[in-house]
Amino acid sequence: MKTFLDCLPCMMSQALRAGRMATDDEKKIKELLDSIGAMMKDIPLENTPPETGDIIYKEVRKITGVDDPYKKIKESNIQEAISLYPELKEIIRKSDNKLLTAIRIAIAGNVIDLGVGKEFNIVEDIRKILKQEFGIFDFNEFVKHLEKANSILYIGDNAGESVFDKILIEELKKPVTYVVRDIPVINDVTYEDAVASGINKVAEIISSGSSAPAVIPELCDENFMEKFNAADMVISKGQGNYEGLSNVERSVFFLLKAKCHVIANDLNVKEDDIVLKGINI
Repeated sequence: MKTFLDCLPCMMSQALRAGRMATDDEKKIKELLDSIGAMMKDIPLENTPPETGDIIYKEVRKITGVDDPYKKIKESNIQEAISLYPELKEIIRKSDNKLLTAIRIAIAGNVIDLGVGKEFNIVEDIRKILKQEFGIFDFNEFVKHLEKANSILYIGDNAGESVFDKILIEELKKPVTYVVRDIPVINDVTYEDAVASGINKVAEIISSGSSAPAVIPELCDENFMEKFNAADMVISKGQGNYEGLSNVERSVFFLLKAKCHVIANDLNVKEDDIVLKGINI
């Protein structure tokens, strides 16, 4: 997906939030905004938004000297999600369609997104999403691919969400490789975060090999790309991964909530719709 003009002010807002998370030094934050503002005029709109995000967060790390400004928030989100795990497993146990309910719960975790600057309440969003109609619902195709798959590549998004991903992985009942960010970026899941969420108990964990806040094939390492190309089924979580992978030639299933109008328009759904979309299926 290309970058739209409406993405640019959002990216500046992300830079400001990350800068304030990293430091209370107003001079450094101003330096950060000046630097990124100067870069904006040279950013091609043909780039995906996560490619621009990679540039922004490199500047955040360089200017503030802080590698993981969202660390404490990620830890808090993971612990809150873990506290809900027994209740969510019970909801699935009582469900008539355990897989679909697990998918809904995994999408509910996608609200924990500090990149879009929206407030969220995990419990309220779970209750809503368990009943919400889908904007795109390629569930039958998802099931068909799952039944045939011997290997699944599951691309994670944010750290707290990974607890919800674990719940879905347990319902897939197939060997899963779980993909994390190579280094901390926004509140995205890293290897350390995935282990804290218990993903290591249900899946192999690998890095994308990229510092970008999404999987962008051109920026990922050889090990990831081998697994991406060889996997029988790819599941991609969140808006950023949709932005990075929506034009790939292989089949991918996207699970997300459309949290901004740019993504909603690209998907031809309404803002706040939940989405289970397959491409090349």
